[in-house]
Amino acid sequence: MRWLRFRLKNETRFGVIMNDRVQTVTGHPLTHYDFDTTSVNLNDVTILPPFDSGKIVGVGLNFKDHILELERKGIPSTPPSEPVIFFKAPGSVIAAGEPIVLPPESSRVEYEAELGFYVKKTARRVPREEADDYIFGYTCVNDVTARDLQRSDVQWTRAKSFDTFCPAGPFVESGFDWPAAEIIGMLNDAVVQRGRASDMLFDPPSLLSFISHCFTLNPGDLVAIGTPAGVGPLKSGDRFTVKIPGIGELTNPVQVENGANPSTWQKKGRD
Repeated sequence: MRWLRFRLKNETRFGVIMNDRVQTVTGHPLTHYDFDTTSVNLNDVTILPPFDSGKIVGVGLNFKDHILELERKGIPSTPPSEPVIFFKAPGSVIAAGEPIVLPPESSRVEYEAELGFYVKKTARRVPREEADDYIFGYTCVNDVTARDLQRSDVQWTRAKSFDTFCPAGPFVESGFDWPAAEIIGMLNDAVVQRGRASDMLFDPPSLLSFISHCFTLNPGDLVAIGTPAGVGPLKSGDRFTVKIPGIGELTNPVQVENGANPSTWQKKGRD
């Protein structure tokens, strides 16, 4: 099923997409829910991020072609022997349609189209062969990154965690066939990234198992599982879309933070 969380008449609800309409539910998809009698037009609702995630765990260096391009950008990178994980601040999450805001602290903010998954139930030291049972569903994620700060900082928290740096959604597909997933990134309608889940070094069940052996994952936590090659800079006025067939499209405009100097974003141009 294709889930979404939305606001209608100042009320936050969950629903399932059925024939281009939203069939609403009572309860919560991660605990217990029932379908009710309400069906609304998708265009009549305000789409929200799929869940209020307590944790957002990113996975770095999970595509070989992206590792090679980071080397070319001067960020030392080699294929890891185990997953490289990091946190993004929960406050960085925004919904489809909300603007990615370029902060004045960085002169090089880049997009990263990714497949992500939401945790269904409390996960601690989960064996790989049981991990699928802990994944509720899959979604589109843009792991926005201040690349210059990623180069300069010892760890990546600042570069990954500015407000608006984690667009997610708009839908979560609970029956998604992730091994066949294609991840597409589009900058102003031009395809700039294209990768397949089959090219990942570590697949989703392996990642959930690995992370759960480090710390507990809770229902609604989001894991973004890495980006293919083709990442590049964003500037004010851009529009970036993460497209994953079978899930949907996540599109966000880009703007400069109020009070920042727009000329800052024109200095380096595009690669």
